Amino acid sequence: MGKDIFQLLRPQQWVKNGVVLAGLIFSGNAGHSDLAILALATTGLFCLLSSTVYIFNDIADIEADRNHPAKRNRPIASGRISKSTAMTIGIILGIIALAGLFLLSKGVFGIAAAYLLLNIFYSYFLKHVVIIDVMAIATGFVLRALAGAVVIHVQFSGWLLISTFLLALFLGFGKRRHELVLLDQDSKTHRKILEQYSPNLLDQLIAVVTPAVLICYLLYVISPEVEHKLGTPYLYLTAPFVIYGIFRYLYLIHQKEQGGSPTQVLLTDLPIIVTVILWLTTALLLLYVI
Repeated sequence: MGKDIFQLLRPQQWVKNGVVLAGLIFSGNAGHSDLAILALATTGLFCLLSSTVYIFNDIADIEADRNHPAKRNRPIASGRISKSTAMTIGIILGIIALAGLFLLSKGVFGIAAAYLLLNIFYSYFLKHVVIIDVMAIATGFVLRALAGAVVIHVQFSGWLLISTFLLALFLGFGKRRHELVLLDQDSKTHRKILEQYSPNLLDQLIAVVTPAVLICYLLYVISPEVEHKLGTPYLYLTAPFVIYGIFRYLYLIHQKEQGGSPTQVLLTDLPIIVTVILWLTTALLLLYVI
């Protein structure tokens, strides 16, 4: 039972909450222990809150998940955990997370509440609206990034917020494409919204979002405002890692038919792992050492 509950929380997905730390890192405040503790605490509580979201989503998708070759083995879809037990666990986790975030900051509590409501609305309605479904997911990433900035009282760069949103769109459309290819004729049975998509449409959407992500990030790293704020004119040196990371992910989507789980790619694809490490290391060196 304990193993099933742990799987129910989807801890492998917690890596997505790393975006909460972006405000700390890119504001130049990672060296302040008090602010770092606040940011890390917020990240941990968002992990619990995101698990609440995953539980509610699994409950809403129980029938569809049973038609998916991998998701059918999830605790709720397989019947190893009942819906009532899962709902109880989700509510408890949500209360703990929101209470903790309220104690940290009322502003962060407001953002977290908006994040939770957005995802509940997504689970039961927005996921059935073409394009809006992916945009809702992307908005969730922006809210997490905002929470990380608000808790340490720094202004988050508009360019970085837009980059976060566009990157999440890129990953989301890639995931939809993978689902279409993987499930083929059964795709509509698993996720009804997939009948509104086609590989050709998703390829076009990805083709639009990809340059937008790169251009937005490049504008961020060469912005005079950012240079003045962070005290380094060399942040553009992180751009090659972002460019390669995007291209590598496109390669995995189109040539390897991967991309169904961006988190799995991030944790298992060695070139992506190395790229992320190099990007983060370079950014930290530029912001805190050089």
